[in-house]
Amino acid sequence: MNAILTPAMLAKPPFVRNAVEVTHVSKHFGKLAVLEDISLTAPSGSVLAIVGASGCGKSTLLNIIAGLARADQGEVRIDGVASEPSLDTRVISYMFQEDRLLPWRTIVANTEFGLEAGSLSAAARRERALAALKMTGLEGFESAYPHELSGGMRSRVALARSLVVKPYILLMDEPFSKLDPQMRSQMHEELLRIREQLKMTVVFVTHDVEEAIVLADKIVVLRPRPGRVRESLVIDLPRPRDPLAAEVAETVRRVRALI
Repeated sequence: MNAILTPAMLAKPPFVRNAVEVTHVSKHFGKLAVLEDISLTAPSGSVLAIVGASGCGKSTLLNIIAGLARADQGEVRIDGVASEPSLDTRVISYMFQEDRLLPWRTIVANTEFGLEAGSLSAAARRERALAALKMTGLEGFESAYPHELSGGMRSRVALARSLVVKPYILLMDEPFSKLDPQMRSQMHEELLRIREQLKMTVVFVTHDVEEAIVLADKIVVLRPRPGRVRESLVIDLPRPRDPLAAEVAETVRRVRALI
């Protein structure tokens, strides 16, 4: 198996390897065809958005990429290696739509939870968790409990928990959908800042076309029943992207028309 790539390795140009490759993937649940012949790529260090109408299999596809579900046909390759049906936290971290924080644990204890099954000492786990909380702007809230935090801060904790394992691929399933527009915009900025800092590849699912345009380098549009790739679009717009800018608004209209 190939060695795990570090952020420093990914940062060295001209590194153009695909972090994620999905080739001719299909999935059925009983007689229901959910995905049919899906192929896509996410180059290392890029942000890929998967959009489409409800029922087109976006979350199922993300679960297959993560290794949490097995495709009936086709293949997923992570860093050129065929993926096994189990989430490898050395490589991939998954931020779910719900923050899934444990209410009886402090913020720092929630953050280090994903490290507890590994071989790190308690001191090393705490050090990593504190660093992830600092990175996501939560320094000073380490001893708080989830019920004491706002929705936006809870989302930051969930992001910190995803980053603490130092993945080079971050998968996200509509993680900001329950936030108000202002907080969502702040989380977009935070995600892009951290992605640039860590040189991560990000693959995320969203119903929000504007969110996809603001964040992504490439967008894959799925059509439903069964989910198939309708079109892949490269978003070659400078960052930061203002949702009210003419170029962004025009791209939003184009993608909505495809959906």
